[in-house]
Amino acid sequence: MDGLLSLVIWAIVLLIVFVVISGLRVVQQYERGVIFVLGRLTGAQGPGLFWIPPFVSRMIKVDLRIVTLTVPPQEVITRDNVTIKVTAVVYFYVVDPATAVVNVVNFMQATTQIGQTTLRNVLGQSELDELLAQRNKINHELQTIIDEHTERWGVKVTAVEIKDIELPATMQRAMAKQAEAEREKRAKIIHAEGELQASTQLAQAAGVIGSQPSALQLRYLQTLTEIAAEKNSTIIFPLPIDLVQPMIEMMQRHAEAPMQEQVGRPHVTYSAPRTDPVSPALVG
Repeated sequence: MDGLLSLVIWAIVLLIVFVVISGLRVVQQYERGVIFVLGRLTGAQGPGLFWIPPFVSRMIKVDLRIVTLTVPPQEVITRDNVTIKVTAVVYFYVVDPATAVVNVVNFMQATTQIGQTTLRNVLGQSELDELLAQRNKINHELQTIIDEHTERWGVKVTAVEIKDIELPATMQRAMAKQAEAEREKRAKIIHAEGELQASTQLAQAAGVIGSQPSALQLRYLQTLTEIAAEKNSTIIFPLPIDLVQPMIEMMQRHAEAPMQEQVGRPHVTYSAPRTDPVSPALVG
């Protein structure tokens, strides 16, 4: 009888130990355990070691670390009818483990789908130039919209970044031509501004040189010095017009003198004698 009693006691002890050990759970620091007892939510526990009623309880572990979710390439037609392929990255984490388990079947898949849909909708309402130039604004808009949908799932979206934009080959060539034309335009404007500034400085320099005649001679000598330094075989020396002007006036006076003499002489008309033969009838 004592042996049977001791056997029963050992069986009870082993059963209690088994129940205690089967109810022990360990959750990591970055995890939480959502507990269901008889199908009823009792809350989230962890981290560390804790005990739950075995056989009637179920625990679901939820990771609280930030998840990096790559949105697959999406074909989007922008507002100006340009077809592009866009890839984005969504950063999010779980703020309420119980809500993430109870309110949605799979919060990872749900976040992926809402990210793809929102990406197509937002980019479809934007023009290509806006998408390329104002990427931060579009990223913030995507993050706001996705976070509004995932908030009731216990998920917080921290950032949405457009990773890559793939343009058609024809659009790339058109944009390259546009960029080249823009660079040529800027180069011409800069060249024209340089010419304007140079002409202003030259006008000021001409005024200074014109006020001092000796400055022009010094400029000639400086030019000869620069030309001689290059060992040229031919030197073209500019001759000041002031030295040539007296010679030109003298030549003009000599050319006008004969014309004035011809104008002063009297006009004489000469008639040539008649040389026609005399008719015989008139002579008789």
